[in-house]
Amino acid sequence: MPLWVHALLLLSSLSAAGGQLMLKQGAAGRAAAIDFVNPWLAGGLTFYVLGALLWIFALSKAPLTLVYPYTALTFVIVYVSGAMLFGEVVPPRALAGVGFVLAGLLLINLR
Repeated sequence: MPLWVHALLLLSSLSAAGGQLMLKQGAAGRAAAIDFVNPWLAGGLTFYVLGALLWIFALSKAPLTLVYPYTALTFVIVYVSGAMLFGEVVPPRALAGVGFVLAGLLLINLR
């Protein structure tokens, strides 16, 4: 897979993760339905859709078996960012899980 497709997939993962983080921020502490109409949620949806569009474009350029594992990278970015930005607790065992996910992505992409 060409390097630019990897870069596209990384950008897709970052966009989707950023969208998820913005959705979390926009939903935090909201109760009434109207409270969910806010710039954080609008931005989150925008980034999430951008990530999906980039991912679909990458699907047109590379095999699904190489593209799909990058969705796991999104989970890693959101998990680590949730701890950094929202102060969520990350147990050592969970960090090991993050390491395994990253190792799996590396193994899939090594040729």
